[in-house]
Amino acid sequence: MPEKISYDDFAKLDIRIGRVIAAEMVPDADKLIKCTVDFGELGQRTIVSGIALWKKPEELVGKQLPYIVNLEPRMLRGVESAGMLIAASDEQGVALLQPEREIPPGTKLK
Repeated sequence: MPEKISYDDFAKLDIRIGRVIAAEMVPDADKLIKCTVDFGELGQRTIVSGIALWKKPEELVGKQLPYIVNLEPRMLRGVESAGMLIAASDEQGVALLQPEREIPPGTKLK
């Protein structure tokens, strides 16, 4: 059973919808995709995700996806990643989570 966290800990996460405006493989990495993501008033960020075994960069462009945007930046294969994609996974691979309708980039999940 997963460790329980308090509501206050959960409330610290800033999860927002971003629109992928560019995506490419990270050089010398077979699992990492580097995306440029538009978060509206928060601006654009580079976010690296380990989903390349299941998704191609060109499949991501234009999609609205949820990201945690208040994580400390992290270097992945020489690329600074300023957030984390939220996705589901099972034995068939990664499933992207998308809003049921178009919403403004940067919209906060509640």
